[in-house]
Amino acid sequence: MREIKYKYKIDELLNNFSITQYKLAMRIIPQQLNVSVKTFANYRNIKLNDSQDIPHEKVVTLEKLFDLEPGQLQNFVVRVKPIIKLSETIS
Repeated sequence: MREIKYKYKIDELLNNFSITQYKLAMRIIPQQLNVSVKTFANYRNIKLNDSQDIPHEKVVTLEKLFDLEPGQLQNFVVRVKPIIKLSETIS
């Protein structure tokens, strides 16, 4: 079993592309996100335990660009009880 190092599957998804598709994606994605190439590189390198994160709207855009369902780009699961359950334990 391989160890998950990154918060997001961006590199994993890019590595599935042919060389031509990869080069094209590396030009298109920063443009579509409206960020610099360097910022996109930073997004790709966010480690699982880093406090740094990608803004939500950029994650949604990346999921659409990679044709993913919501939440499929991330390599982690957010676990939280619904507000109704939390309010029952507080009152």
